[in-house]
Amino acid sequence: MFANIPSVNTLTALLVAHQVRYAVLCPGSRNAPIVHNLCLCESITCYPVTDERSAGFFALGIALAKKTQVAVCVTSGSALLNLAPAVAEAYYQHLPLIIISADRPEAWIDQLDGQTMRQPGALACCVNKFVSLPSVINGDTGRWHCNRLVNEALLATKFPYDGPVHINVPIAEPLFDFSAKDLPAERVICRRIARGDECAERVVDLWMRAKRPMIIIGQFAGRDDTACEREYMQSAVNLLSHRGVCLAENLCWLPPFIQNVDEAVAAVAADDRYRPDLIVYGGGTVVSKRMKAFLRRCIEAKTVMVSPDGEIRDVTMHADEVVQLRDLYDLMKTLAHRVQAGDCTEDGSTVAETVKSQIEYHQLWQNLLDRVSKTRDEYEPPYSQMAAVRYLEQQLEDMDYGYAVHYANSSAVRLANIYADHPVYCNRGVNGIEGTLSTAAGFSAATDDMVFCVIGDLSFFYDQNALWNKNLRGNLRILLLNNAEGGIFRQLNGLTESQALRPFVNGAHHTSAQGICEQSDIGYMKAHNISEMQVGIVRLLTEQTNRPILLEVFTDPDTDTSALVNYYAHFNNHK
Repeated sequence: MFANIPSVNTLTALLVAHQVRYAVLCPGSRNAPIVHNLCLCESITCYPVTDERSAGFFALGIALAKKTQVAVCVTSGSALLNLAPAVAEAYYQHLPLIIISADRPEAWIDQLDGQTMRQPGALACCVNKFVSLPSVINGDTGRWHCNRLVNEALLATKFPYDGPVHINVPIAEPLFDFSAKDLPAERVICRRIARGDECAERVVDLWMRAKRPMIIIGQFAGRDDTACEREYMQSAVNLLSHRGVCLAENLCWLPPFIQNVDEAVAAVAADDRYRPDLIVYGGGTVVSKRMKAFLRRCIEAKTVMVSPDGEIRDVTMHADEVVQLRDLYDLMKTLAHRVQAGDCTEDGSTVAETVKSQIEYHQLWQNLLDRVSKTRDEYEPPYSQMAAVRYLEQQLEDMDYGYAVHYANSSAVRLANIYADHPVYCNRGVNGIEGTLSTAAGFSAATDDMVFCVIGDLSFFYDQNALWNKNLRGNLRILLLNNAEGGIFRQLNGLTESQALRPFVNGAHHTSAQGICEQSDIGYMKAHNISEMQVGIVRLLTEQTNRPILLEVFTDPDTDTSALVNYYAHFNNHK
């Protein structure tokens, strides 16, 4: 019978799954549940050593002899510090020691309780990675978090080079309940690092065997390609897209991105036909919360995260493989080449069946996306922020000059995902409201193309000093969407019931940009209705000037909210 402590059992199960075969165990009460579990694992050879300083070097000797990972388990308090000399030696010899320290729950640290000290980070200067497991695991998210932390630490013994790691395990009393019959079945994440095209080929092999493959590409800046290479990539991805599903929002500069992913997922609802059996996720963040929720529901799918540095970024919450691949272009090209060349078996039947399933899966999604696009085009929003972005993007289609469009976070970038038919820039690394205007200003100073910045009121006023800048020129054009508050907060379920919403949460204000523009010599226009908005946007796109221009569109927050709610009502549970 194993310890009845979820974090300890997760740790034990993953040590076994990652093929850790040797453990050096030091005495103590707080680490007794871990020691108990390890002693029950037939695949792990355990060595008792009383002195922790000696135990660390004893483990180092095993690692040298066996050329493999060795765990060292100590109790809470100063026991951990005694491992420091051996850990430092292992770090500089690149030996994969796994330091496991039991700990008191965080609430008791620095509270004059026995054997309590600040153990997290105590060995930070000499380990490849440190993690501290949750002392209490609540629900699926808690179990996923604990599993991910242990996987990350164990993988770090071999990446980016062999070396020690530290896993801290806070354990609350009771310590000695040994009533768990079995260890849990834990997800094991593996990392693949290979030379040349091996990693791309690994993903391609999975794709060619999947019946419902899907690739998701998050924010991806792309690279400065030649026109010939861009044309090749376009044709390659077009070819690939008929053998599965490629989804990417317009923060992705790898052609072609797909518009209205968020609406499509809203329409899918619980229809299992749209679920993939293979998910390949590359690039950075995606804006759509619905898309992330959809991916997290697809727990049966084989899930591969493509990472430029090999680190685990488990967006789907069920990734089981991380592939280090520095360039998504190489993956897409390799994949498209294999699709074009085709696979073959002795009788061809398996491949033919798989190809048929892939094409049918592609067509299922394509029909959905076509319906979503048609519904979007038919929807006429009232005068609102939504109408302003829609008209801007419609007019941009007719412009014959080079341009770039920067969208601010929150409502602005979500409107971009509805209407922009071109890649856009957005500070989605952290998703903060600060800095969008300054980023667009810096971009405009470095190019002769027109640069448009679509920004909400809170983001604008927070970053108004971006206009206090002598480097600005006439190629910077700003569409300011001002509904006198942070409108995104009205879209959060339950928050509208709070009495604190308007006075405190959503930053309600009565500010205009006119004075800011006048003091900074910025051309200023304003709009209070649809005709003024349309005239202003045309001027924003066409007027010749050597100074930036700003159009401030004043809208009603209730209308802005209802426009979006009514729009998405066309897609929810749509068949």
